[in-house]
Amino acid sequence: MHQGHYVFAQLMQHLPLTTFRRCVARYNGEYRIQQFSCLDQYLCLAFAQLTWRESLRDIEACLRAQSSKLYHLGFRSAIARNTLANANAVRDWRIYADFAQHLIGIARRLYADDLLALDLDETVYALDSTTIDLCLSVFPWAPFRSTKAAVKLHTLLDLRGSIPSFILISDGKMHDVNILDQLVPEADAFYVMDRGYLDFERLARLDDAGSFFVTRAKSNLKARRRYSRPVDRSTGLIGDQTVLLTGFYSRQGFDRPLRRIKFNDPQTGKRLVFLTNNFALDALTIAKLYKCRWQVELFFKWIKQHLRIKAFFGTSENAVKSQIWIAVSVYVLVAIVKKRLALPASLYEILQILSLTLFEKTPVDGLFDHDASQKIPAADANQLNLFN
Repeated sequence: MHQGHYVFAQLMQHLPLTTFRRCVARYNGEYRIQQFSCLDQYLCLAFAQLTWRESLRDIEACLRAQSSKLYHLGFRSAIARNTLANANAVRDWRIYADFAQHLIGIARRLYADDLLALDLDETVYALDSTTIDLCLSVFPWAPFRSTKAAVKLHTLLDLRGSIPSFILISDGKMHDVNILDQLVPEADAFYVMDRGYLDFERLARLDDAGSFFVTRAKSNLKARRRYSRPVDRSTGLIGDQTVLLTGFYSRQGFDRPLRRIKFNDPQTGKRLVFLTNNFALDALTIAKLYKCRWQVELFFKWIKQHLRIKAFFGTSENAVKSQIWIAVSVYVLVAIVKKRLALPASLYEILQILSLTLFEKTPVDGLFDHDASQKIPAADANQLNLFN
């Protein structure tokens, strides 16, 4: 007789299934489908992410070994490799993209009160992209170089909670700066990005929307100083200036004053030049804001280490995008569970413990008591931890 819920089922209880069904209906995802629903497909790939399965055959073997438990885990169909492969190939990836965006909205509300490294009330976003290398002969729809393929994961990361607020998956040839055309600027928010996004016409749109940006200047920037402010050189600051762009094209794109801050990084000895349209914050805070951009790099490294987005279960564009979006939704789901249950463990520890206990009936919060550190080996000092 079934008593209690398995850990996997407890996790899936945090999914808003009504929203999931609306996403399926929006894209007609179950047209002429009698068995193996979109939810079954999602659960299979979520299980694969949580347990780091290697292939579709691996997923099939593991779930069939637990066939007596599948109904209580939420599955309503038998698991077959060919059925799962066909579902990945033909069922619209936008179902899982829209569902992941809904989970992101839930997570951002849960983490809205988290503290930033800086004392700021405004929302701070870090914008960047990461490249996932593919084989050109196997993935011809994702051209990158003459002899290789790739997809790019463009991410706008909310630094409160390290929750991605916007994600776009493109082929490897799409330049990073084009992603600024896809963003809907948020007034009074800060957008921190590197020099790859330095396009003054696009930055002017952020300024027109009342948003603030912090980026780095290129070495060939042409600008005329209008005003200089005093700085404390003991902090590493070299200059804090109001400038006007003098380059022909840059002046046409951004015909208003900019703030240029020069900073000597004491750790690397490099001289960094920042550009921003914010004139209210002190110069050292602007420099620290740019340093916070490194959180998006840690996010990319973290998901590549702990989620399966570097090797794929299918070769079609639909299969790849479905797998990436489901991986993102699993990451956000675990972050939601961590916050709702007030789990003290890091995301790394949570994923490690979940990978071994999905078929147990222990309450999820009971897995992370004061003895949780004894249930898994201590993390390697070189192991990346996104959350402490």
